[in-house]
Amino acid sequence: MVDTDDRSSLFETGDIFSNRELLRVGHVPELDRVVGRDQEIAAVGGALAPATRGGPPETTIIYGKTGTGKSLVSRCVTREARIEAKSHDTTLAYAYVDCSDYQSETKASREMARQLVDTLGVDRNVPRIGISASDYRDITWEILNDYDVDAFVVILDEIDKLDDDELLRSLTRARESGKAASHIGAVCISNKIEYRDRLNERLDSSLQDNELVFDPYDATQIRAILEHRIDAFGDGVLADGVVPKVAAIAAKEHGDARKAVDTLYEAGRLAEKQNLETVTAAHVDEAVHKAEVNRFERLITGSTPHVQHILRALALLTAKNPGKGAFRTHDIYDAYCSLASTEGSSPLSEDRVYRLLKEQAFLGITESNHTGGGPGEGSYLEHRLLGDPEVVVEALSK
Repeated sequence: MVDTDDRSSLFETGDIFSNRELLRVGHVPELDRVVGRDQEIAAVGGALAPATRGGPPETTIIYGKTGTGKSLVSRCVTREARIEAKSHDTTLAYAYVDCSDYQSETKASREMARQLVDTLGVDRNVPRIGISASDYRDITWEILNDYDVDAFVVILDEIDKLDDDELLRSLTRARESGKAASHIGAVCISNKIEYRDRLNERLDSSLQDNELVFDPYDATQIRAILEHRIDAFGDGVLADGVVPKVAAIAAKEHGDARKAVDTLYEAGRLAEKQNLETVTAAHVDEAVHKAEVNRFERLITGSTPHVQHILRALALLTAKNPGKGAFRTHDIYDAYCSLASTEGSSPLSEDRVYRLLKEQAFLGITESNHTGGGPGEGSYLEHRLLGDPEVVVEALSK
């Protein structure tokens, strides 16, 4: 039983963070905290500028890898556009739909209607189930008309995850078809540069030629991003070199600002859990290692015990032979059989293990390549683990 006098200590957080929200995924900061994307901000602002004066926003397609600021810039600029519209006695509403969470036309249309209700702060019920996608869109058009919304901007994040193009088609035709009096535009965000090629010809022809590509951040930009968030920590909490180290690692490995911010936050959490007063470079290393273990855990979630034995065998071979890197199927099979027997499992056939290794290559866990074996040997397949073998073994041990 917890002593009543000590109960408050259960919720003690220490002094590492002063405003941890600044480092959380999904937080949309003020526009002046968004750095390294001046040209992109200006381009999105230009597309939305007509809407701030009651005109039609230009539909824009934004491409780029994860963590390059696509969603952040879109949401920040749209929020600023709404504020600017008010100064011109114009009502601009917006909705943000993460299509990776709402992949069907019906779910995405429902979320659009719910987001519009939240943005306008109106008392309107949007049913969770029981009606069709077109019914949800009709609710959206009715709200726009009932509240005299001059312009409506819909941000469709990861739009390539949607099952079809019907929602985007409806948005581009709503005013033309007389369903909504508002000017409607969309900001379509995709990680796939070929997204537009997948659109049907009729829809593609109706879109403006507004396309932006967000390049990965470099070390200087990531460092600036992190420095604009360091007030998330208490005074003097970050040791010298922490921010530069996080920025250098992020720029070298992925150029993903989102991961960099998350790494800084996780380093802070580790120091907090250890009841320390300072976040050091060692906490950064530990945070990076933990993130890699978690990433690999997600990759192998749901895999069979035999797949895990195969990956452990490859990881152990890699760790024992650091200069080699890639291994023939037969070598991996021998190591796998030994592990499977130790675990009390009957080993699969070598052909089955070969096929499972190829599946892991498809998932991005391993890499398989044909290699020449020299005179008399012919070519054979070698497999290489994509990742630190110690990380893989640790993840498989959980």
